[in-house]
Amino acid sequence: MIESRQASPTLRVFLAVGLFLAAPFSSFAAFAQQAAPSLPLLFDARERLARPDLSSLVRLRFLTSVDFPPFNFTDQNGKLAGFNVDLAREICSELEISDKCQIQAIPFADLKDALAASQGDAVIAGLAVTPELRRQFLFSRPYLMLPARFVRNLGAPLDGKTAAALSNHPVGVVKGTVHEAMLAAFFPALKAQAFDTKDALLAALKERKIDAAFADALQLSFWVSSPASDKCCALLDGPYLSEQFLGEGMTIMLRQKDSVLTSAIDHALATLSRNGRLQEIYLRYFPYGLY
Repeated sequence: MIESRQASPTLRVFLAVGLFLAAPFSSFAAFAQQAAPSLPLLFDARERLARPDLSSLVRLRFLTSVDFPPFNFTDQNGKLAGFNVDLAREICSELEISDKCQIQAIPFADLKDALAASQGDAVIAGLAVTPELRRQFLFSRPYLMLPARFVRNLGAPLDGKTAAALSNHPVGVVKGTVHEAMLAAFFPALKAQAFDTKDALLAALKERKIDAAFADALQLSFWVSSPASDKCCALLDGPYLSEQFLGEGMTIMLRQKDSVLTSAIDHALATLSRNGRLQEIYLRYFPYGLY
């Protein structure tokens, strides 16, 4: 289940990582990509983002939290670690300002106010972009999209390897989530079965009370590869992306006055996306892939 770290039901997904058809199916092919370990490029190769002059920048203070693994957390040595932490360091390196960069962890609930009070310069912590926040802050371009996926029980006989094979099979989803709404919108002819919690959903799938489930790709990829699944299941088809249901993806939030810094971060993200360094960080923390 994807839950919000704010009002939007988008990004609070990873706190327990490690356990954790009215229209034809072809109509939705544009939403699905072939599964692969690579990270989709979010920047057009033909687009050129200028690199602003940051010579007058005194320092760049990234704010994050420690409750969002594998994006930001404290490791076994008590040091700040995670996808977002490594990405912040790469951004600073690409902009040649590593000596001016700092990364500080504070409680998640304090991030917005701390940025507004200039106690930091950029928030990289999985904040969901909302219209209200856009009125108060600037946001970088997305650097990671959070897709939805199907997962199937390997004991269920399916005639095919796409979502179309799930016709006439019970497909579970967590009640009241964006994934329930997304499943109904994309695949209205599937036999959806709602569960109260993610744990109840995964237990039913493992016990084959349902043949498949539809949920957050990150949670599913870790669960399928963990001892908790007992090798019962595998990802199927997708990924499925939808800004309407899943939001804009992972971004960096900055103050309204910092348009130059925002442009510099966009330049760095585009470069890291194209030269493969963003892919390296992705595979470091998501070896099983989301896509």
